[in-house]
Amino acid sequence: MAEKETPKVGIVAENASIITMLENVVRTITPIVPGTAEVVLHEIAKLPESIVAVAGNVTGRAVGDPATDVLLETVASGSSRDFLQGYSTVLPDGRQLTSSTTIFRNSRGEPVAALCVNSDLGAWERLRDLVSEMSGFPLVPATAETLGTGSNERFAHDVEELADHLIADTIARAGVPVDLMKKEHKLAVVARLRERGMFLLRDAVETVAGALEVTRFTIYNYLNELEGAPGNEHGDADGPSGS
Repeated sequence: MAEKETPKVGIVAENASIITMLENVVRTITPIVPGTAEVVLHEIAKLPESIVAVAGNVTGRAVGDPATDVLLETVASGSSRDFLQGYSTVLPDGRQLTSSTTIFRNSRGEPVAALCVNSDLGAWERLRDLVSEMSGFPLVPATAETLGTGSNERFAHDVEELADHLIADTIARAGVPVDLMKKEHKLAVVARLRERGMFLLRDAVETVAGALEVTRFTIYNYLNELEGAPGNEHGDADGPSGS
């Protein structure tokens, strides 16, 4: 028994060592991070409330706040990508950020931490405009193409905000109002929410059920169907929409 447990104990210690090392990195650079940037450390095992260290203050988040929807989906999808570099995001207040994320893995290849850097482009854009005005030469602004893939990344401050965003955005992208959705529409919404990591959040089934105007048993049926399993005994009867 002891021999079987040793690898697990070893990997737990390794994961803790990785987190400690990265926390020390964040702590070390905190005094020198410019006001236009922030560095955020996520511990994957603590998802969704995964932030364990922050240097700087661009998005207003703190230790204990949740991951962004982009990081949540990256982890939920089992993506092997370890670098997401130079993607652009627009905050609700209109500020444009450029962000990069690095995933750190243990010796088993399992994701342990994510180190994210967010930089507010506003200060640089104001400097560009000033230089352009003083020099008389127009300077070409950065675009999503030069910064990398565009993103509507959501920097939520609590799990409820993150859940609301995931649901509202996924339903909006479906292009059909909930009261007009048929089963195939709702199943597609659940499938996309599953891909985006929604069901890693607490009370996700009940929350999605309320948004789609079905029972939680229907959501379980949809998830079973997506897994290729038969539906449960409660069936799929939640109103005239056929959901």
